[in-house]
Amino acid sequence: MKEKNVQGEKQYKKGNPFKRAVMGFLVLTIAAAAGIAALVVYVDPFFHYHSPLPGFPYLVDNQLSQNPGMAAHMDYDSVILGSSMTVNFQTDWFNELMGLNTIKLSYSGAFPKDQSNIMDIMFDSRNKKDGEKIKKVFLGVDVITYTGGVGETKYPIPEYLYDDNIFNDIKYVLNKDVLLNYILRPMADPDPTDLSNVYASWWTEEYYSEEWVLHNYTSPDQVEKETDPQAYTGAAARNLDVNICPYIEANPETEFIVFFPPYSILFWNDVLKENHLEATMEVYRYIANRLNAYENVEVYFFPDQEEIICDLNNYADYSHYHPRYNRYMTECFAAKKFRLPKEGQEGKGIDEYLAHMREIVEKFDFEELLSRK
Repeated sequence: MKEKNVQGEKQYKKGNPFKRAVMGFLVLTIAAAAGIAALVVYVDPFFHYHSPLPGFPYLVDNQLSQNPGMAAHMDYDSVILGSSMTVNFQTDWFNELMGLNTIKLSYSGAFPKDQSNIMDIMFDSRNKKDGEKIKKVFLGVDVITYTGGVGETKYPIPEYLYDDNIFNDIKYVLNKDVLLNYILRPMADPDPTDLSNVYASWWTEEYYSEEWVLHNYTSPDQVEKETDPQAYTGAAARNLDVNICPYIEANPETEFIVFFPPYSILFWNDVLKENHLEATMEVYRYIANRLNAYENVEVYFFPDQEEIICDLNNYADYSHYHPRYNRYMTECFAAKKFRLPKEGQEGKGIDEYLAHMREIVEKFDFEELLSRK
């Protein structure tokens, strides 16, 4: 009996092997998690905590996750905002033509709320830095997205990257995808993203052709009932009230360059088939007039560029134009070409632009174009 007690005491002193193994595993797991978190915070591939480390080959391809960090920590004095209509702008052009240090913060399919989300971060970060105001914001406006709800975003956003709550950052610092695809993969195969052309579309030259566009285009069925001409202006007004105009008003030192992109003529075929031409014209008119009334806003109108929109060889689908037209619009901004005049100024106003747009649409032979499919 005494011998058994002695053995038991020895075993107790040595400790339970299973318990030691569990504790060892937990210690290793915690240490590994701490190491991963420290690595993510140090490299910070989404720029959530700091600006890029010199020399690290950052991969920038995730608009939802990386835009907020870039807005908060990158060095810039001007910003490009908008949908995929803006992804083929090169920020070097804005430096070349206007002397601006520009960053691109596009969101594919962006709704006005997407613009609001990123402007919150942009202006908050700049306002915390005395003397570092944003000079210009280049904002592409897709009128159809302004007909949605004021809180609607194209995709769900990762809230933990948009707020100031450090406790939910665990979703970032212990994220397997962040570690593997944005830290280890770039280290193994360094090919850093050119931030001047970040988020550029994948289409190569052969995709910009009438044959390709028509092959992938399906004309909508004809809608018999015409949409009320005022059907879209109420939603547009609410979106401007909540998601756009507050930033214009709160930042009078920032100049907002607002522009309407040139969709192809097939966009207007959709408009005719779906029977909302008057409503579409009216929402263009409303947004243009509303924004152009601000002293710190310039509005540019490109949709009626007939030589561009009527040639499908300039497009990769019914709305996405060749990057050369991003360059062209940048040159127009620099030269203030196709800018709407302010009240009392001379120049071609929105009504004249829309009258020309209507003329193009009404005279165009859509049947002949679609017969080439």
